Amino acid sequence: MKVLQRICMALAVTVLAGSCSFYKKYDRPDLPFVDSLYRRMEVLPDSISTAAVSWDKFFTDTILQGWIRDGLKYNTDLNIARLKVKEAEAALLSAKWALLPGASFTAQGGLPGSFSASVSASWETDIFGANRNGKRRAQAALEQSKAYEQAVQTQLVATIAESYYTLLGLDEQLTISRRTLQTWEENIRTLDALKRAGKTNEAAVLQAKANKLSVEADVLTLERKIMEMENSFCALVSVVPMPIERSTLAEQNLPEELSAGVPAELLCRRPDVRQAELALAQCHYSKNIARAAFYPNLSLSGALGWTTGGGNIVLNPGALISNLLASLTQPVFGRGVNKARQQTAQAQYDQAAYRFRQSLLDAGVEVNNALNMWQTAHKRMEINKKQILTLQAAVWNTQLLMKHGNTNYLEVLTAQKNLLQAELSETTDRLDEIRGAIYLYHALGGGYDLQQE
Repeated sequence: MKVLQRICMALAVTVLAGSCSFYKKYDRPDLPFVDSLYRRMEVLPDSISTAAVSWDKFFTDTILQGWIRDGLKYNTDLNIARLKVKEAEAALLSAKWALLPGASFTAQGGLPGSFSASVSASWETDIFGANRNGKRRAQAALEQSKAYEQAVQTQLVATIAESYYTLLGLDEQLTISRRTLQTWEENIRTLDALKRAGKTNEAAVLQAKANKLSVEADVLTLERKIMEMENSFCALVSVVPMPIERSTLAEQNLPEELSAGVPAELLCRRPDVRQAELALAQCHYSKNIARAAFYPNLSLSGALGWTTGGGNIVLNPGALISNLLASLTQPVFGRGVNKARQQTAQAQYDQAAYRFRQSLLDAGVEVNNALNMWQTAHKRMEINKKQILTLQAAVWNTQLLMKHGNTNYLEVLTAQKNLLQAELSETTDRLDEIRGAIYLYHALGGGYDLQQE
C-alpha cells in the first residue's frame, strides 16, 4: 500500500510541472481597433464620460425618479435577472465544493446489541486543473449573469425615461392642438362676420371649418396615444393601468453638454460588452477542461470503520479498518472523444471571440448615432425657435390684413397651418434631443458604478 502511495505521489510531482498551462487564467485579447470606435466624433483624451453620472443625477425630474425606483423594484424582467444571478451563485458554490474532499457515513445494525459503522472519504487531486477550471468557468458565468442583470437594469432605466418623456411630448402636442383648435374656432367666427359684411365668401368659412375638424381628429388621436402609452408605462413598472403622474416638457433639464468619454470605457461599462467578454472567458476555461481530459486523474480515498458486539467494541484486525488508497485513471480509448471535445471547445472560443469583437463595434456605432442624434436635434431646436417667431408674426399680420380687407383667407389659413406644423416639429425635435441624450447614456452603459465590481 505504501509503495502504491509513493508511486502515485511521485507521479503527481512529475506531472505537476507540465500542468501549469491548464491553470492559466483568461487574458483579454488584443483589440487594436478600440481607440478608433469614435472616429467620427471629437473626443478629448481626458473627457469624462456621460455614463459616469448616476441615473438619478442624469434624470433630474423627481417624479421620473420615483417611477424609475418603482421599476427597479417591481419590473418582472429585472427580478428574473436577479434570480439568474442567484442561480449562478449556486452553480459557483457547487464548483467550489468539487475541489474539496467528499465524505460519507454508513451504519448497520445486526443481532441485539451489535452494529457496525464506517466513515469513508475521497479526494480528487485535480493535478491538471479540470475542477479548478470548472470553478473559474462558473465564476465567469456568475459575472456574466451580473452583467446581464446590469444590462436589464440599464435598459429598464432608459426605457422608463424614454416612455416618460414620450408622454410629456404627447401632452405638449395635445396642448398645441387644443390651442390651435381654439384659434380655428375664432377664425370661423371672424370669417362668418366678414362674410356677413361681404368681405369674404362661404368657401372661406367652409375651409376654416374643415381645418378645425382636422385638428379635432388629431386631438382624438393624441388622446388615444396618450392612454396607450400610459398603459404601456404601467406594464413597464409592473403596476395596474392608471393615469401616470408626470410634469411637463418645459420643466425638463437634461445636461447641456454630453461626452462619450474614452472609447476603452466601453470595455468595463457596457453590460452587453462585458457579457460577451465573460462568455469568451467561459470558453477559455472550457478549452482548459477539454485539454485536461487527455491526462490521468489521481484520486485519494480512505475509510475508517468499527464493529461492536454486546455493548463492547471488538478490538481485532477486522474491527478497526483504516486504509488509504490512491487510484490513477488514464484515458486510453477515449482520446477520439476527447479530441472532438477539444475541437468543439476551440470552435466555441473562436465564435465567442468574434461576438466579443462585434459587440464592441456595435457599441461604437450606437454611441456615434446617439451623439449625432442629440447634436442634430439640438441644432434643429435653435432653427425651430426662429421659425416659430417668424410664423407667429406672419399669422398676426395676415389676420390683421384680412380684417382690413387687404388679403384673402387663404394666406391666413396657410400661415396658421405652417405655425401649427412648426410648433409640433419643435416638440418632436425636443423629444429627439432628449432621446438622443437617453440613447447616448444607455449606449455608454450609463449609471453603472465601477465600484460594484
